Amino acid sequence: MTHSTRATAALRALTECDPALAALSLWCAHRDDAGATRTIGTEIRYGPGFATLPLHEQIGLAGHHILHAALHHGARLAAMEARFPDSFAPDLWQIAADAIVNEVLLHAGHALPRPALTLCGLLTEVFGRTPSTTEALAEWDADRLYLRLQASEGGGEAGRARAYAAAHGFAPDLEPEPSSGETDETKADWRAHLSRAMAAGAAAGVGVGVFGHRLADLPQPRIPWEVTLRRLLLRATLPQPQQSHSRPARSWLALEAEALRIGGPVPVFQPGLARRRDVPSILCALDCSTSIDAARMGLFLAEVSGIARRMAGELHLVAFDTEVRQRQRLDPHRLAVQLKALDLPQGGGTDFGPVLALAARERPSALVVLTDLDGPFGPDPRVPVIWAVPGQDAPPNPPFGQVLSLIH
Repeated sequence: MTHSTRATAALRALTECDPALAALSLWCAHRDDAGATRTIGTEIRYGPGFATLPLHEQIGLAGHHILHAALHHGARLAAMEARFPDSFAPDLWQIAADAIVNEVLLHAGHALPRPALTLCGLLTEVFGRTPSTTEALAEWDADRLYLRLQASEGGGEAGRARAYAAAHGFAPDLEPEPSSGETDETKADWRAHLSRAMAAGAAAGVGVGVFGHRLADLPQPRIPWEVTLRRLLLRATLPQPQQSHSRPARSWLALEAEALRIGGPVPVFQPGLARRRDVPSILCALDCSTSIDAARMGLFLAEVSGIARRMAGELHLVAFDTEVRQRQRLDPHRLAVQLKALDLPQGGGTDFGPVLALAARERPSALVVLTDLDGPFGPDPRVPVIWAVPGQDAPPNPPFGQVLSLIH
């Protein structure tokens, strides 16, 4: 496909009115298409309706899709869908992404086809508060805003978000791109592109580059939580050498051989090391207290499913509040059926003591506690403990174990 002729005038105009977007546009593919204008990965396809807009709105709409590409929204949409295969709401995620992108463009002085969905308007309508544009853009990224909206799926905030979006001309314009198609090298290249583009815009004193470095939605060079969790669990489940009196240490064999050769006394026996052949076991403790709403519980169950798929060994699920209420061994081949059949307790408080005492007695390879950390801690069970929390706000600091945010 050849370069877009419909977008040529808008892309040329960006070089003067927004150097940051102009620089980012060079790393996107621009194509004309018979369908609606949309973004697929880093390719922007301009539909016939794009050519009917006045130039100032063409500039804003082109910038809208350039930001979708630069912020990896296609790959992030696909990653979130893979994370919640049964409960993902793609329209809510795109509402969050469009609200942020449109707020950026309007704050930078660009025009958009009206009516336009904006972040400040969405926050006002859904949460009843109106932050300043700079505060909103510095606080919210698309993933975090989606998870907040998803918390009331089926009504409430999610319903108000959809109603506000529909009244302001929202239409999905982003196609998911498999996140596996993005290599670490590609992500690093785009971070460099974004850094240089924002610097160019800041130097020119016009457009997105003036404030773009403060956006919460900018991709950050962080290790995904899935990779961190996998590393922690692998480290915990690796077989550790143990002393075995059924085999001597190599150093003792050498000393014994030397003693026999010279006719000296045989040294005291020294046991050798042998790798344990026990099957590694992981204990997943699921916080079912009042502070865990339906959205957080869905997030927790998705993580349990992910652990079962990624780890070899026994996986035991424990549901608890102030006491251990249920316990079940999960079968990877029947996982979906088992998780759907769970009848979890609801409405209790939180006490981590009984779960930690259970881990201390049974000595699993690792204990993963899916919780918001809102409760008293018990004594250290002397096994690897991973506290998996649902948000990125600063949680209480537990006296032992490692805290892992499930947001990123």
